[in-house]
Amino acid sequence: MSPTQRLTSSHSTPLNDPLSPKTAATEEKSQQRPIPGQRSPGAPPSPAPPVKTTVTKDFSFLLRPEIYHSINPVNIPAAFRNSSKQPPADASLEDLLAKGHFRAAAIAAVQELTATGSPERPRVDPADHQRIFSLLYTRLACLTLIDATSIAAQEVRALEDLNAGVYIDETTGEHLVPWELRVLNVRLQALGFSDPRRSVMSYHDLAREAREQISKATIRHDNSARELWKARLTDLGIHVTGALIEMDDLAGAARHLSTLKDRGDGKMALSRALLWLHLGDTEAARRSVQDSGEDGKHAERVITALCQMADGDYDAALQSWQDLKGGVADEMVGVNLAVCLLYTGKLTEARSVFEDMVNTGYSSHTLLFNLSTTYELCTERNRNLKLGLVEKVADLDETPRGWEKNNADFKL
Repeated sequence: MSPTQRLTSSHSTPLNDPLSPKTAATEEKSQQRPIPGQRSPGAPPSPAPPVKTTVTKDFSFLLRPEIYHSINPVNIPAAFRNSSKQPPADASLEDLLAKGHFRAAAIAAVQELTATGSPERPRVDPADHQRIFSLLYTRLACLTLIDATSIAAQEVRALEDLNAGVYIDETTGEHLVPWELRVLNVRLQALGFSDPRRSVMSYHDLAREAREQISKATIRHDNSARELWKARLTDLGIHVTGALIEMDDLAGAARHLSTLKDRGDGKMALSRALLWLHLGDTEAARRSVQDSGEDGKHAERVITALCQMADGDYDAALQSWQDLKGGVADEMVGVNLAVCLLYTGKLTEARSVFEDMVNTGYSSHTLLFNLSTTYELCTERNRNLKLGLVEKVADLDETPRGWEKNNADFKL
């Protein structure tokens, strides 16, 4: 797997964007080749302001315990399972998310939905759609973060058709389901029904709604609402491209990618460049970030370094990452620097860079996987080194980016 294939989602993290190609790929068997870095996941984004409605609807069909699956901790290393950092049973959902306990948060969300937890977690009111959908989003997003996307794809089926009348406020015509959950639902439904084309059509439906909302906001001179919906429309464009790539429709993805407009903040240029890298077109990736202004200078340097890696010019890429590392403290930069050291034969230096990042507090899957691969290259007796790494990471402070790891992170 090339560096370009691995970095399309380095700008977006699973919980920020559980729809990215990386999310589904996390459950696939990891390859042996070291992989470039990605930022660690952050806490779930706050949902948009909920729709206010006087209509009372019964959503008890989403509260049935049989919908939800148990989460087996067998793949969690003992150092994490037995750690004093494991949260108490009555920990609030907010605290669990703030400390990166995503598995516990997924369990807690279901306990509140189904009234199967402690008295401190009473069952949600079947008519409280705001709380129900918030809990569902937390559950599904957290499942994608703990490499349980297949479970999320099964559970999301309970929502069935989100265009059904039960999800619409008949008085205002507004959708009762938060936008974040609707977007996440598209991807998971496509996975659950093994129908990737379903996601492309559903994204286009959401895009049509976004354009309508932009027009309405413009008419009533609501600038904040207009910008919100423009941002959502832009994100949908990226998701459509990612879905086309997963369908192996690379020509369609390239055509669609060329139609996406930059909103002036440089984010689209960076996203476009990363997607071109995924498609293997380094020249198009470079063009995407050219003339992006002073604000986009860092992104241009990152894309240049990634293109050098994709072209196999690891010596030049190494120099580029070293220059970048001197100006920013970024895990992605450090991981790619170490990968370049590996490919230029500097195994000891690469190991040192990886270990220094762990000692600093970084612990993304990409960092741990690459360090574990480095241990395998260093010695045949690498298991003890990996177990020592497990202990070290388990001792790290909790963080919204995620604390608990699984065996796959350490190649155990």
